[in-house]
Amino acid sequence: MIKLLRSKIVLALSLMVLVLSFGVIGYRLLADYTWIEAFYMTIITVTTVGFSEVRPLDAEAKIFTVFLIVTSVFIFGFAISVVTEYLLARNSIEALKKKRVKKQIDSLSNHVVVCGFGRNGMQAADKLMAYKKPFVVIEKNKEIIERYADEVLFVEGDANEDDILLEAGIDRAHYLITAVPDDAANLFIVLSARQLNKNLFIISRASQVTSQKKLEFAGANKVIMPDKIGGDHMASLVVMPDLVTFMDKLSVEGEHTTNLEEVEIEDFADQMECNSIRDLDLRRKTGCTIIGYIDPNGTYIINPEADLKLEPKGKVIVLGRPEQIRKLNQMFQIG
Repeated sequence: MIKLLRSKIVLALSLMVLVLSFGVIGYRLLADYTWIEAFYMTIITVTTVGFSEVRPLDAEAKIFTVFLIVTSVFIFGFAISVVTEYLLARNSIEALKKKRVKKQIDSLSNHVVVCGFGRNGMQAADKLMAYKKPFVVIEKNKEIIERYADEVLFVEGDANEDDILLEAGIDRAHYLITAVPDDAANLFIVLSARQLNKNLFIISRASQVTSQKKLEFAGANKVIMPDKIGGDHMASLVVMPDLVTFMDKLSVEGEHTTNLEEVEIEDFADQMECNSIRDLDLRRKTGCTIIGYIDPNGTYIINPEADLKLEPKGKVIVLGRPEQIRKLNQMFQIG
């Protein structure tokens, strides 16, 4: 509908230019006006302001003036109606879009709230989309929202404000990723979010080393420093290039290309005996290899022994080729 109205606006503007050109040329030829006088006469005629003529008109010029007035009234009336219709339709469509987005957000629970849609926020959103994790982005830049509105659920506003966080469903969310470039803003967001949802798992970006402990004290569960990670990665390419390249090959970009997976022991419990890693026997059944174990207390064990006792609330970290990971997910209906 908007596209149709835009084409009508183009048509209206073309007709207006045409009638102005017609008037200027007509007065130039019929009344022997100069170009300036013809343009002036055309403007006061089509706008019906009532000023007197540059010079008295003969019969032919008067008939031409009457024709120009009638034509311009219809064309300018058409242009005004098209512009009005466009503005009303745009406002109605915007209202409908906002209502639809609000309805979608209100239906979410255990989702992810992302604050800020800059470089880091976009990377986080890409990863969440690859894994089909529901998320909402809080962003105050209207241009960014309009550019990505068809792909992402947005809440327009400042993430420091409680009302905006609540509009994004922070009270029902499971995770919060705050990726705003300013550490002070991230600190306020973490404080507000923690007050609104005590069970929220908060991941915050930090630019300064001194901000890390403050963010953790405010309630952030994890604090990430993108600049530090980038520097470490570049230095590692000098110290151990082959190992880093190999690690980069371990793709976790999407559910169909991943080489790594984390699986809760409870996912296996209904289908097999899982007292130990040996009981799981994932290597024979799926081709995947267990490279890590996380116990219910959050302790990480790298390369666990086969006889390690498994607990229902624990998780195993699995390594495999994409087709092996898919077989694992299909066999045990994981994810």
